[in-house]
Amino acid sequence: MLAERIKPFIARRDQIADALADPLIVSDAVKMRDLMKEQAAITDIAQASEEYLKTLEAIDENDALLGDAELGDLAKEEQKTLEAKKIALEAEIKRLLIPRDPNDGRNIFLEIRAGTGGDEAGLFAADLFKLYCRYADLRGWKVELISASENDRGGYKEVIALIKGKGVYSRLKFEGGTHRVQRVPETEAQGRIHTSAVTVAILPEIDDVEIEINPTDLRVDVFRSGGHGGQSVNTTDSAVRITHIPTGISVSMQDEKSQHKNKDKAMKILKARLYEAEQEKQAAAESANRKQQVGSGDRSERIRTYNFPQNRLTDHRIGLTLYRLEETMLSGDLDETIDALIARSQADALLG
Repeated sequence: MLAERIKPFIARRDQIADALADPLIVSDAVKMRDLMKEQAAITDIAQASEEYLKTLEAIDENDALLGDAELGDLAKEEQKTLEAKKIALEAEIKRLLIPRDPNDGRNIFLEIRAGTGGDEAGLFAADLFKLYCRYADLRGWKVELISASENDRGGYKEVIALIKGKGVYSRLKFEGGTHRVQRVPETEAQGRIHTSAVTVAILPEIDDVEIEINPTDLRVDVFRSGGHGGQSVNTTDSAVRITHIPTGISVSMQDEKSQHKNKDKAMKILKARLYEAEQEKQAAAESANRKQQVGSGDRSERIRTYNFPQNRLTDHRIGLTLYRLEETMLSGDLDETIDALIARSQADALLG
């Protein structure tokens, strides 16, 4: 019975509230962090469960009045309202009972790389990055540029950013994959439509305590920065490349003038990639793993198409097509597409 299944959530919420008021717990930073994470994870279902149990009580109390000569008609109307509320709460609780992705509350590293399509792919990589920055602004998130490698036309060969805020991973985790663009490039004199591809990877930011790296497994190389665009070439060995020898995963960073800052940024991204690789090993079939996200960057592999001549955005995974691409690119409002992806994921989880 649903009522019995949800009571432990209410009890656990109250236990956590008591624990967070305990001076011994408050003095332990690790326990505090773990309890606050658990509190955030169960607050919604505890509140919905409490409201559901109150509604069941109200229905029982109202049942006793149905046969009353004076209050019977009023009780019947009230019963309809209560039954509708009960059904809505049951649906909400079932949704909340879907196993929560442990990464949903995390910040993310957004990685965008130009795939097939030459300079046009790089230009769209820049457009896609601007789209995510605008979306982040709408959601009140902060975007920190970590690394950028530009092409000769102002596009990106690669751009990496850290996006911080509430529920960033939960909203953007479905963006990983190959994004296909169809449009007439600025450099196309004859007006022909070109098809290009950009790959996106979404990696959750990992706390230092969550993944341990043996220093002996790392090779750190320092070298001279190559400079970007009109910037002067760095005359010191401030650029850093860190390679995790057992996996071969390597991260290079040269955007900062300080070797220490470059090394710190590279380590953060390396940890995120190692964490993603570990998740991939543990659950190779999950669509969120990095290898499935990125694919080969070929035009034929795509999760979404941006067709500018038709003003069309199509997400191929859920068959969603919207004819307001230009408005979306300018405003950054991706909510309708992301909400539909989340709804499908939840529906699949309920069926599975």
